[in-house]
Amino acid sequence: MCLREDRLFAVPCWVAVAASLSGGPALAQETYQARSPNGQLAISVEVGDTLRYSVNLGGQPLTAPAPLSMTLEGGRVLGHDAKLEEASTRNVDEVLEPVVRVKNAKIPDTYSELTLSFGDYDLILRAYDDAVAYRFRTRLGRDLVVMDEEVRFAFTSDHSVYYPLEEGFVSHNERQYEYRRLSSIQNKDLASLPALVDIADGPKVLITESDLRSYPGLWLRGTGGNELDGALPRYVTKERMANDRNPVVEVRGNELARTDGTRSFPWRVLVVAKRDGDLLENETVYKLAGGLELADTSWIRPGKVAWDWYNANNLFGVDFRAGVNTKTYEYYIDFAAEHGIEYIILDEGWYVLGDLLKASPDMDVPHLFRYAQDKGVSIIPWVVWKTLDVQLEAALDQFERWGAAGIKVDFMQRDDQWMVEYYERIAREAAKRHLLVDFHGAYKPSGLRRRFPNVITREGVQGLEHNKWSANSTPEHNLTLPFIRMVAGPMDYTPGAMVNAQKANFNIGFSRPMSLGTRCHQLGMFVIFDSPLQMLADSPSQYRREPEIMEFLSPVPSVWDETLALDAQVGDFALVARRSGDDWYVGAMTDWDPRELQIDFSFLPAGTYTAHIWADGRNADHYASDFQKQERTVSSGDTLGIALAPGGGWVARLRKQP
Repeated sequence: MCLREDRLFAVPCWVAVAASLSGGPALAQETYQARSPNGQLAISVEVGDTLRYSVNLGGQPLTAPAPLSMTLEGGRVLGHDAKLEEASTRNVDEVLEPVVRVKNAKIPDTYSELTLSFGDYDLILRAYDDAVAYRFRTRLGRDLVVMDEEVRFAFTSDHSVYYPLEEGFVSHNERQYEYRRLSSIQNKDLASLPALVDIADGPKVLITESDLRSYPGLWLRGTGGNELDGALPRYVTKERMANDRNPVVEVRGNELARTDGTRSFPWRVLVVAKRDGDLLENETVYKLAGGLELADTSWIRPGKVAWDWYNANNLFGVDFRAGVNTKTYEYYIDFAAEHGIEYIILDEGWYVLGDLLKASPDMDVPHLFRYAQDKGVSIIPWVVWKTLDVQLEAALDQFERWGAAGIKVDFMQRDDQWMVEYYERIAREAAKRHLLVDFHGAYKPSGLRRRFPNVITREGVQGLEHNKWSANSTPEHNLTLPFIRMVAGPMDYTPGAMVNAQKANFNIGFSRPMSLGTRCHQLGMFVIFDSPLQMLADSPSQYRREPEIMEFLSPVPSVWDETLALDAQVGDFALVARRSGDDWYVGAMTDWDPRELQIDFSFLPAGTYTAHIWADGRNADHYASDFQKQERTVSSGDTLGIALAPGGGWVARLRKQP
């Protein structure tokens, strides 16, 4: 196996074998295949009048042959009447070391790849043991206009699917997952990605994409049968702003993208999980993404954030009026410094909307940056995307002068070609000034974080904040996200609610919010949910009055050296172990069903460990904030039964004894 750092100009370790096919026309319906290293998973392409691909596992078809093509301006269709000139294969076995660890410090990257060349374009097929993917690559030597792309996922039976139904292409992509039969989904039923197909008596298959750049994002539509079709938003030619943040698309063109003629297009990805827990460990989107583009990454620092917006600045026990003012944010900074929390966010209200260069009257922003620096805390200001676009250089330069650690960019709500390019432009310009980026109001991750690891997390998820105005972020929803949305990349769900409720006593309150599920359900998110910039969503005053909670939240990492899904089932429960250095953390979450789980500690290295445990309290089934703290000794030969209340959770920090 070859080990390399994921750095600029790194050379991959692979062997290429080229097989010339004489340059003549291909035989009708000749089939070519890329097979996974373990021989079980394969993606095949039939070459004939049209290109058709299919996927099988262990010799059994997961998808039937489905067409794939790309239509260019002028009517040429890549994939039709294809004349195969050459096929080449390569087998790769290497280890990636990501700049920002999310699940693992080292990521095995082992696959087989087949490239089919058709003169001035290629079709590339890749097979991992747990995923397959394909993409087009063109060598047209001129700018081109893509009018359409044919993408189809033709499943062999009428399976069920977790389908994030959308209302249109303008969306925050913060959706529930409807569990439906494929045949019930019509062409009008648009969905964002990822989506998860539940193969009857088989694996689960997740649909997504990777290495999206200068091209619209992929969505899905139904067909009323066993197939799902790709849908892509067309180029926006006319828009207006309804206010400082919300774009209204008035006219779209006929084309998908105007782009370079020599380029690679996004990977169309199928992740195949034989057990549900495999989805929690999967890193295919990262592995398929383009390589690192930053020469210096030493300044990129993951961490946790004391966040203001969810808790509406609800401070208490203080001698000043809490709100969007200097004293309030000094309090957040003090709290962060006391508990080793790296960052605070200045969310909406710190600047006069529409002008990032003008602070709100009660905010002495330069003072706050100096105050935070003296305390060893960094600040991340929130911005509206459109205002940032208009004032980009002046605003980013000012943030750099102040000493900002990053920016939280919000309300983009689109992923047409222009907006995808906007994300990259912000990532690049922010990196020049050593600024992290947290995208909110965002589409799903599609590999940008590998090229620009300063893009450290993003939203595009229905998170905790939805309980400020609805009862939608339920334990079942929370137990669906890690198996679907999180497979695409980190998700800024913003956990940490300190006011918790069971169904019977939940109330919606925008300025006094509470979560559905128990306190330990919230703690479990800090182990199970990926986000290298992890929020503590509630008020510092709430955390301060329960120091036993901070005994967990202060040390818990936001990035990990190793991730193991011990036991899991989509929508029902998850039990995950993570390693950071020599410490291990274990987290469990359940849906509304109370549950007993068994932890097998065989993953631990030799030795004994002190387990500091936070568990649902005896009364958590009706008073959800109830928890109990325990301590015990465990080793690799031990098992432990744990009980979770309805909507419950359980966490432990395992520290090796001398």
